[in-house]
Amino acid sequence: MTKREPARLLRRLRRAKEPGKLRQALDSIRLLGWRKSGQVLRSTVEHAYWDRRFAPPAPDWNGPGLRPGRLLAKHDTADGFTAHFEQAELEVSALGPDLVRITWHPGIDPVPYAIERDRWPATSGPQLAVDVGDDGALTFRTTAGDVLRRDLPPERHGDGWRHRALLHEGERIHGLGERALPFDLRGHSCEMWNRGPGGRYVPGVDPIYICIPVYVGVHDRASYLAFYENSHRGRFTFGAELDAHFDGGALRYYIIAGPVPRAVQRFAELTGAPFLPPRWALGYHQSRWGYCSADEVREVVGGFERYDLPLAAVELDIEYMDEYRDFTVDDEDFPDMAGLSSELEAKDVRLAMIVDAGVQQKPGYRVYDEGRTQERFCRLPNGRTMRGVVWPGWAAFPDVTDADTRVWWGEQYAALLDAGAHGFWHDMNEPTVFSLDGEDWPTLATRHAMDGRGGSHVEARNLYGMLMARAAYEGLRRLRPDRRPWLFSRSGWAGLQRYSWAWTGDTVSSWPMLRQTVITILGLSLSGIGFAGPDIGGYHGDPRPLFRTHCSFDDPPREPWAAARGLIDAVRTHLRLRQRLLPYLYTAAWQASQTGVPPVRPVFWDDEQDPRLAKVDDAFLLGDHLLVAPVLDEGARSRVVALPPGLWYPLDGSEPVEGGTDIDVAAPVDHTPVFVRAGAVLPMDETGELTLHVYAPA
Repeated sequence: MTKREPARLLRRLRRAKEPGKLRQALDSIRLLGWRKSGQVLRSTVEHAYWDRRFAPPAPDWNGPGLRPGRLLAKHDTADGFTAHFEQAELEVSALGPDLVRITWHPGIDPVPYAIERDRWPATSGPQLAVDVGDDGALTFRTTAGDVLRRDLPPERHGDGWRHRALLHEGERIHGLGERALPFDLRGHSCEMWNRGPGGRYVPGVDPIYICIPVYVGVHDRASYLAFYENSHRGRFTFGAELDAHFDGGALRYYIIAGPVPRAVQRFAELTGAPFLPPRWALGYHQSRWGYCSADEVREVVGGFERYDLPLAAVELDIEYMDEYRDFTVDDEDFPDMAGLSSELEAKDVRLAMIVDAGVQQKPGYRVYDEGRTQERFCRLPNGRTMRGVVWPGWAAFPDVTDADTRVWWGEQYAALLDAGAHGFWHDMNEPTVFSLDGEDWPTLATRHAMDGRGGSHVEARNLYGMLMARAAYEGLRRLRPDRRPWLFSRSGWAGLQRYSWAWTGDTVSSWPMLRQTVITILGLSLSGIGFAGPDIGGYHGDPRPLFRTHCSFDDPPREPWAAARGLIDAVRTHLRLRQRLLPYLYTAAWQASQTGVPPVRPVFWDDEQDPRLAKVDDAFLLGDHLLVAPVLDEGARSRVVALPPGLWYPLDGSEPVEGGTDIDVAAPVDHTPVFVRAGAVLPMDETGELTLHVYAPA
């Protein structure tokens, strides 16, 4: 099978209307060919064997749980108290006046991968009080005496913990990372298990690539943020109460008192603020699985020049690699990659390259040989290297939960930097393996270093994408200390924002999914991931921090002149607007790096108690001064916009409107409604000159 055969097979592959496991198996054969499909079959059998023999047993959540029992003793500490129960121990620590950490034992404490700040000044003037009941129930109160939250006594099920909390009537729940669900998660159940959606990323699918156990709760008395520092497989269900459970580890969680903007900032203080990206990263990116040669890349860039369209970066998928091997370049189709990069940079276009988690198992391939010799790969319980099948065939996976492996992995990026890469995107990094049984993850018996204490894939999986990003980011800082790194990731966990942006992965191109992406990005923003974006569908110029077009081999081309078909002027208008807004976006990026405030915010950000704004999930605030209301319905040429109170100026220069109400605005295909808050000073790039647009206060 030649290296191009998967692409040709994929082009011929017909989509199934209802792909079941049999259809998935047939699709796998058509896509990969018989040889690799045989490897996938063998891998599926191997992983099932290890799961049956050695995977950690899943707790029986339907059986009775062991509660803490009766309170035996309570002792004050410098920052809180400890409480000893018949069957459990509790530690409550006030890390700040509005931030408390709760830890229930038994259970292994988490390795603090998510935590950026572990030292806090002594707390004075507490704004959050915690009362413990004789049975282990906890009550969180504000300084005004309002009940913020009531936690029921937790339950131990085998090695896992179940935790329940009463929810207020009408309480809204937002967050939990990347979700293809409604903005308010009340009434929904969400699994905490990073995985791909199997080619069907549509509204309602769950879970997906970035599951983060953090959410904000807003009720009529107050608001709060809750973060569970437990990366084990778990589930959150929001009904009359929160019902959360984790398959292992200690029960450790943090409660931060609101309002929401302050709580989100405090969470960034705890887990780290986003890194400041290079300015070019905020522009428009063009990508495709199928740019197979340097000449094809030149042709694409030439199209942007020909149609006078702004372009910041071209992103190369796996076709640039030599036989899909990480950190290699196909010298036949890309004979001078560094020269191509310099050629593009002269046009102010950067080159970014994909890196997958799987390393081809082939003796003579330098990365694999080094990793095997230095024992850098994940292992099975018998000490052998865990393997799975991905694009290059049989592959090993770096154990990025090991500090030395992270250093080694970070060093590998030197080869691509030398080849001219300015940025990187991480894919297949949950990590994903091809499978015939629908379970696209390695055996749960896979052993991970967990930086010295050891653990299984049940704990490490949700961490993997974030730690792979950490390895890359820290390596890039060492390799090019004079250049700000830029990368984005398909998978991640709490703390990802310190190292990487997020990309929502392989979303289906449809109007319902376009609407869903706004909700998904808002949920990520409230989960600490301030820089995230979807692959847009060609001509919808929706100015979010990550702005790129991407598609699969078997989809029609998504270059603007190919996808828009007669709407090239509308595309140009939106791309130029994005270009003009770069100084403003860069200011918002700097603000995020300093304060943790996400650039994309829900419309209720400044008034979380406004019931009208609480319902808005089809618009968003962008930075301090803009409100963006994209068109999300097919054929629509107008839309209703819910404006927060105050005076708002349409960005197109038309007459200002008074907020505090819903208005109907025109939205032709070449115009996305954008409003500027009165009193704003908006920096914009007008043909290379920085211009300050001043909007009179109300």
